[in-house]
Amino acid sequence: MNHDQTKQQIIDAFQFRHATKSFDPTKKIPADDFQFILETARLSPSSFGYEPWNLLVIQNEAVRNDIRDVSWGAQGQLPTASHYVIFLARTGGQMQPDGAHVKHMMDVLGLSDEAKAGRTKRYGLFLEEDFKIGDNEKAMTDWSAKQAYIALGNMMSTAAQIGIDSCPIEGFDQQAVEQILERHGVLDRSVFTVPVMVAFGYRADEPKRSKQRRCLDEIVTFVD
Repeated sequence: MNHDQTKQQIIDAFQFRHATKSFDPTKKIPADDFQFILETARLSPSSFGYEPWNLLVIQNEAVRNDIRDVSWGAQGQLPTASHYVIFLARTGGQMQPDGAHVKHMMDVLGLSDEAKAGRTKRYGLFLEEDFKIGDNEKAMTDWSAKQAYIALGNMMSTAAQIGIDSCPIEGFDQQAVEQILERHGVLDRSVFTVPVMVAFGYRADEPKRSKQRRCLDEIVTFVD
C-alpha cells in the first residue's frame, strides 16, 4: 500500500466512524481485535508519560444494568455493545510530584535517580507555574481526565480502521456511576474518578445521514 492509499484508508475509517447508538447484540468483537484496540490505548501518549488513567471493561450484565439506570446517554449502548469500557482518571492527589503513582511511573520509565530528581522538579514547576493547577484538586483531576481522552480517541480511531463501531459517552451521573463501581468493588474513589465511557461493537443500523462538520477554513488558522 502506498502513501496515498494509506491516507485514503484512514480518511475512510474516519468517515465510517459514527456515534453508534445501538449495536447488534448478536455480534461480538473477536478477542484478538479487542486486545488490539486496548493495545493502542496502552501505547497512547500522556503528559510527562505518567499515564494517569486505567480502564474497566464492563462485561458483567448486572453491573451494566446498574450503570444503565444512571446513564441517560447509554440506554441503547449498554445492553447491546460487545464491549463496554469505562475510563478511570486518577484524582489530583495521586498526581502530585511526590504521589505514589508518579513515583511508580518514573520507575516504569526506567529513570535514574538523577533523572528522577530533575523530572520531579520540572513536573512541580509545570503544575505550579505553567498550568497553575498544583494546589487545585479538581483542576488536577480534570487534567488527568484530559489524558484519558487522548487514549479514548486513539481507541475509537483504531476500531474504525478495522470495521468496529464505537460511541463515546458522557451522558451519565458521574457520582452515581462511581458509587456503583465502588459497590461492586472495582473502584476506589480516593484514587480514581470516571470522566468518560465508550461502547464498542457492530452497528445495528446505518447512520441516517453522512458526517457533517465545519470546513477546514473555518477551524484552522496558519500563523506563518
